[in-house]
Amino acid sequence: MSDVTVSVGYIPLVDAAPLIIAEEMGFARNEGVHLDLVRAPSWSSVRDMLAFGRVDAAHLLSPIPVAMALGLGGVATPISAVAVLSVNGNAIGVSNALAGRLRDAGYGFDFADAGAAGAALLSAIDGPLRFGVPFPFSMHHEILRYWFQAVGWPADRAEIHTVPPPLMADALAAGEVDAFCVGEPWGSIAVERGIASLLLPGSAIWRFAPEKVLAVRTDWAETEPSLLGRIMRATWNAGRWLSVPANAVVAAEILARPDYLRMAPEIIDRSLSGHLTITPQGDQRATPGFLEFHDGAASFPWRSQAAWIAEQVARRAGLDPTQASRKARHVFRSDLYRHHLAPTGAPMPGASSKLEGSIRQPTPVASESGRLFLQPDGFFDGRIFDPGPA
Repeated sequence: MSDVTVSVGYIPLVDAAPLIIAEEMGFARNEGVHLDLVRAPSWSSVRDMLAFGRVDAAHLLSPIPVAMALGLGGVATPISAVAVLSVNGNAIGVSNALAGRLRDAGYGFDFADAGAAGAALLSAIDGPLRFGVPFPFSMHHEILRYWFQAVGWPADRAEIHTVPPPLMADALAAGEVDAFCVGEPWGSIAVERGIASLLLPGSAIWRFAPEKVLAVRTDWAETEPSLLGRIMRATWNAGRWLSVPANAVVAAEILARPDYLRMAPEIIDRSLSGHLTITPQGDQRATPGFLEFHDGAASFPWRSQAAWIAEQVARRAGLDPTQASRKARHVFRSDLYRHHLAPTGAPMPGASSKLEGSIRQPTPVASESGRLFLQPDGFFDGRIFDPGPA
């Protein structure tokens, strides 16, 4: 099998690890491909590089292909999310001034209770809170809006601003935002700079949120099925390798290299291990499942997840949520996932849609291999999302 180069756009985040590890640890080479990883400065640039053919595939925020299918964002190229690259991995942080007010009011920064954190934060502010997120169509934006609504946050008490992940700490330091929701390691970088404390992991709001997807142009998926299968299998095997705790140190050292995240591996290891330093004073919290690449069929593109994203985005944009849900569920390509990953023996759920938020403990489900346990996926407020008929 000869090596074929496939160009892949990515943002320097820990959750780009399946792509980076696939190339560096030989999983791509085993499939006869070389991943030419193209570092981008912002999510709009990654989206545009993929849509206009600068790259063949991309590490992409899970809501972006859904928004594109709904005609939002100004780029109409049909994009398919063929696999989930990562689940969770975001951190919500606040400025030193806000952290001080929270501590003065007796808040303990448990890094776990989203309801208590929301109530404490709302009582600590006396005007609109300016939140930074990496992109308007992002899981960061959607889980924040969900959180605000669930804790009764008045609409006029929150402003959401777009800030590229590598610039989030700078925006906080400059006073452009008061708080943020961003993927690691950029929350930890703000803590290391002594300008922020981490309030919650994103998983405290939605326990099993699809964060980044492996995205390709839909026409490319149809004309290059062999190449698509190769990169899907390479990244799946990389995700499985990343799920082994003993590999975290090596993974952090690879991701830290100048070609990738360009920072100390010790900071990267925090999100890989789930042991985060949440304050400049060195307070730590252990968060199992902070970032998942493999366990619990983490890479499976559930159509129900696409439907949840679509309904959230549609309500914000003034679109019909039911119609949006129908369009979006075809963006998450569980059909291509099943087809191309069958040779790996990957556990495949028997269904492609589920009740989101209904799993409270590891649960065995019908699968093609009989070996699949789904992990807890609850929303913090106990709500369950029924995507309806496929």
